[in-house]
Amino acid sequence: MVDNPAVATALVIGGSDGIGLALTRALVAAGWRVGGVSRSDSPASAVEHLVADVRAADYPEQLATLCYRLGTVDACIYCAGIGEPLQPDGLALERATFDVNLIGAVATAEVVLPRMLAAGSGHFVGLSSLADRFINRDAPAYSASKAGLSSWLEGLALAYRPRGVYVTNVRFGFVDTKMANAEVKPFVITAERAAARVMRCLRTRPIRCTYPRRMAALMWLVGWGPRLRVWWS
Repeated sequence: MVDNPAVATALVIGGSDGIGLALTRALVAAGWRVGGVSRSDSPASAVEHLVADVRAADYPEQLATLCYRLGTVDACIYCAGIGEPLQPDGLALERATFDVNLIGAVATAEVVLPRMLAAGSGHFVGLSSLADRFINRDAPAYSASKAGLSSWLEGLALAYRPRGVYVTNVRFGFVDTKMANAEVKPFVITAERAAARVMRCLRTRPIRCTYPRRMAALMWLVGWGPRLRVWWS
């Protein structure tokens, strides 16, 4: 995080609702200049907002243009994500989940990280999930895409930290957004609380942030059931 956040610029991908919207508002309130990207207009105030889909072929070009208009990007937070139940007779949604949750993050970093490396500073944050350690029969693409995202982010973090660029993998449990459609949501937190945790990460710049830890422990225990069935089948 730069020393004077009042002149820092943040780019929020997926900022029109949920955690992204709460984070945009928190950043603006803290004095950041904020650029945003989402598939729809954002109700939050931002310096620049781009309506775009991270799956589109021209998304990298659109994002590069936005970065040029912003002038500098001190922090980029990738909040875009989807998750749908498995439809065994048709896997189109499985591919879409990977495209948004993982490939979209890679496409974003491909544009943003070289600019940060050239400047010798910057912070790239990706919102993953505690589901990244869970074999999920109901939504396998969600867990698998988040597993890939977590591994990729932490690998980047180790590679880029010596060059002055920080990468953080944020792993949340249930957050009270439209994606949290499970019947049971233990230790659920609000989008605003999640955004506050991301703001803390922008200050402390960890490689990994897991929150809440009680949910992480529960996911670890629940995750053993599917793993044992795989191993013993």
